[in-house]
Amino acid sequence: MQSHRNRIIEIGRRTLSEEAIAIEGLLKYIDEHFADAVEAILSHRGRVIVTGIGKSLDIGRKFTSTLNSTGTPAFFLHAADAIHGDLGMLRPDDIVVCLSKSGDTPEIKVLVPLIKANGNLLIGIVGNENSYLAQRADIILLTKVEKEACPNNLAPTASAAAQLAMCDALAVALLTARGFSSEDFARLHPGGTLGKKLYLRVADLFIRNEKPMVEPNATLTEVIFEITSKRLGCTAVLNNGSILGIITDGDLRRMLQKFGPNPALTAADIMTHTPKTIHPEALVADALDLMRNHSITQLLVVQEQEYKGVIHLHDILKEGII
Repeated sequence: MQSHRNRIIEIGRRTLSEEAIAIEGLLKYIDEHFADAVEAILSHRGRVIVTGIGKSLDIGRKFTSTLNSTGTPAFFLHAADAIHGDLGMLRPDDIVVCLSKSGDTPEIKVLVPLIKANGNLLIGIVGNENSYLAQRADIILLTKVEKEACPNNLAPTASAAAQLAMCDALAVALLTARGFSSEDFARLHPGGTLGKKLYLRVADLFIRNEKPMVEPNATLTEVIFEITSKRLGCTAVLNNGSILGIITDGDLRRMLQKFGPNPALTAADIMTHTPKTIHPEALVADALDLMRNHSITQLLVVQEQEYKGVIHLHDILKEGII
């Protein structure tokens, strides 16, 4: 039984190794042709139309999505649908990127002459430099692999990984050349966890919370009542509006261990000086990093030395950012 499991593990590792070798083999094809493809896309005013058939279709859809999300307008055109009417979406100033392992599929052979007749620049991402597509494309990006990870050398595995990697290389080169920033990414990804990490601000969360605060001469009972009633596990200690410190649930436990339930203690005796603070316009992701780095669960929100409130780890958890 164990030998069978070991065999399964061996197959999985070998598959990844062979696909990694295939991708590394593409380095020799990142050359002047690759630079030509990037510059052509950057200089054209039209869209990038990605097309393919079979497994290349699925990779083409992902490539299209990556381009759109990183600043390059793109559409996917199914190669079979293109020759049955959808070619009408193609504009003269569009660039066509055609993905194909063999470069010789029937749909590609029908589609390529139509693209050329329309006057569009054609970039071929293809695994065979002697294929129909490679011979007729204006720019060729080779994704040639020695063999598939499939033991029968049939199922597109290493070749699919290589094709996807070449598309990613092209997309990253384009976004870098465009100066595409994290702010641009956030603008195009407003939904989901990824988007929230890039645009959600501390000010969007802390305003929902109470604003716990006590004076430095507040009694132990008053401190406990303030922490409990505001339900944030802490309270700021203020003197004439200026922050002196913070008292957390942890501070109370440590105080009890050290002094016992001493009613003579005041907030000033218990508080932690120089509490960690954050600006309301800071990203929530930065607030989370600050909490993690200091092993704390709350931050005081401060703007121009004015205490605004508290952001809690639970606020961030509710947004699904972790």
